[in-house]
Amino acid sequence: MTAKRIIARLDVKGNRLIKGIHLEGWRFLGDPNEYCLKYYEQGIDEIIYVDAVASLYNRDSIKEIVRKTTENVFVPLTVGGGIRTLEDATEILRSGADKVAINTAAIKNPNIISEIANRFGKQCMVLSVQAKKRNNMWVAAYDSAREYTNMDVLEWIEKAVELGAGEILLTSVDKEGTQKGFDNSLVDHISKKINVPIIACGGFGNPNHAIEAFNYGADAVAIAHALHYNKCNVKQLKSELSNHQILIRP
Repeated sequence: MTAKRIIARLDVKGNRLIKGIHLEGWRFLGDPNEYCLKYYEQGIDEIIYVDAVASLYNRDSIKEIVRKTTENVFVPLTVGGGIRTLEDATEILRSGADKVAINTAAIKNPNIISEIANRFGKQCMVLSVQAKKRNNMWVAAYDSAREYTNMDVLEWIEKAVELGAGEILLTSVDKEGTQKGFDNSLVDHISKKINVPIIACGGFGNPNHAIEAFNYGADAVAIAHALHYNKCNVKQLKSELSNHQILIRP
């Protein structure tokens, strides 16, 4: 059995950490590197950085934040936002990231998934999915859920996996920032159909939410609000999960 992972998600705008609800209404919180270091010292398994407005404003990626983070944080680092080409992905990986997460560019040009997977391996290619429930189905959104496609999320993920996506960052737009629990119906729906790891994102509020997501098929949970506002301590969360017989990384 593979150990479950606890991941800190940090959305950034410019050089500052931000947090919103439903991927909007952003509030500025501070220096993302300071938050990253705190989570690392608490025992976080991985970190995800997302430049929340890079695709929207066609900005450069967050290479300087990544470089600074990797000076004193030594866990796998995934970076997303504004990665539009193979060259962009190459620069981010050279800056110190271990994986890249792509949403908007993949929707507009699915071949970029294969390009990155073929060059760096599937383990480096994370498909970032913003899922919104509409008319009894989940559709894929992009540009921080400002734009919506007509694509069924499951069909899109299955296509992306065929193209080389090695992991799925599955964000529920409806649950994001609410602290009311993950969209376990979504997690269950996707996990039964694909064979790559799923990171459940959007809705964590307490340890039971993580337990539920794992039981529905998530391989990892990404946490933002509860960590940023000191409502959750990584070490304490891992202890609680271990008490419920969830296999976790030490």
